[in-house]
Amino acid sequence: MRLLLSLALALGLATPALATIDIQPVTSPQGRSAWLVEEHSIPFVSIEVIFAGGASVDPADRAGAVALMTALLNEGAGDLDSQGYAAALESLAGSVSFDSGRDQVSMTIRALTENRDQVVDLAILALTEARFDDQSIDRVRAQMVASLERSARDPNTIAQQVYAELGYDGHAYARASDGTPDSVALITRDEILDAHRAAFSSDLAYIGAAGDITAEDLGLIVDRILGDLPAANAPLPMYRSYAAEPGVTIVDHPGPQSVIQFGHAGIPWNDDDFMPAYILNEIFGGGGFNSRLMTEIREERGLTYGIYTSLASFRFGDSFVGRFSTANETAGEALALVREQFEWLANGGITQEDLSRAQTYLTGAYPLRFDGNESIASILASMQFQSFPLDYVNVRNDLVRAVTLDDIQRVAARLAAPEALRFVVVGQPQGIE
Repeated sequence: MRLLLSLALALGLATPALATIDIQPVTSPQGRSAWLVEEHSIPFVSIEVIFAGGASVDPADRAGAVALMTALLNEGAGDLDSQGYAAALESLAGSVSFDSGRDQVSMTIRALTENRDQVVDLAILALTEARFDDQSIDRVRAQMVASLERSARDPNTIAQQVYAELGYDGHAYARASDGTPDSVALITRDEILDAHRAAFSSDLAYIGAAGDITAEDLGLIVDRILGDLPAANAPLPMYRSYAAEPGVTIVDHPGPQSVIQFGHAGIPWNDDDFMPAYILNEIFGGGGFNSRLMTEIREERGLTYGIYTSLASFRFGDSFVGRFSTANETAGEALALVREQFEWLANGGITQEDLSRAQTYLTGAYPLRFDGNESIASILASMQFQSFPLDYVNVRNDLVRAVTLDDIQRVAARLAAPEALRFVVVGQPQGIE
């Protein structure tokens, strides 16, 4: 049985690169929604459930509560302790996992067709009757605190957190999504139960499934998963674009290099200009060794091993952000070059050749994301979470190809703001006033 599951995971769902993906909207008997890609050639199914909220519903003084709660969900449920729960899943060659993030908590179910209902039962048990035993809480909390203490000494983590605090002051995004050593150490069992009630809401759930399952069967499973969960009971954050004042913040940290995080306000993922902005970022800093920043700051001048930018467009906020490391003695030079490159971008530096190259790469790479049941189920749930239309995966490459150079230049003038850049430098930099 385990061999068959391994084969199913290895083979996944064969999706020809140019094939249309047939996504079925499913309505459960109780009126709940899900999306499904049926594929019956392998007796295996993957189901992904995303619950909106995540770390954003943590109390201000208990950052990390949702992350700790999520880490405990596989530590026993119902009459099964931690070892008993793991053994039950293993006997069915199934998998149930949970993950938490800034905006969501997700549940992933993987099962052979013949054992699907029993694996789903175990997933529901963990979702609704997690034990949260004191012994498990103490052990997992200690592990999280130790990990957070290590992260707190990492200059990349420091730069990221200071950047967030500057731009999202007073907002949930100013808090570390996994918490701090101090905040996690104080979380009690009652607060874990509060986090559980806040994180799992039947009306903030988005479900995708792929594999050997019918729409009728999926509808029944959807009602089983969500039927005993409450409606939303915790307020979600208001939307906030990154709003730090321009300038430089230096955090002293010993070592030969400085980590520099930089950025300013970004663009929401539901904005009409998001696709041009996405392609713009691929050209500017998101495209690995072919990006403009890599060429100018690594290849031409050798000031860093790597530099990137991204559109950090989340459910409740956005930022156009990047990061790199450089030697302390070259920090001032590298920072000035980043400003120059933002000016290049804002002033129309991207060419038609740049755009065509990015479009070719993005349209060619996109089908490779659909390489198995688990990835497809995850994409289907994420599309709903982001309010994308049902046919998005089949028209996405057409949307990429439809972007013109005029679109890129217009969005560059709107998005790139060298005068608004906020830099956070963690190290002992030279040449920065």
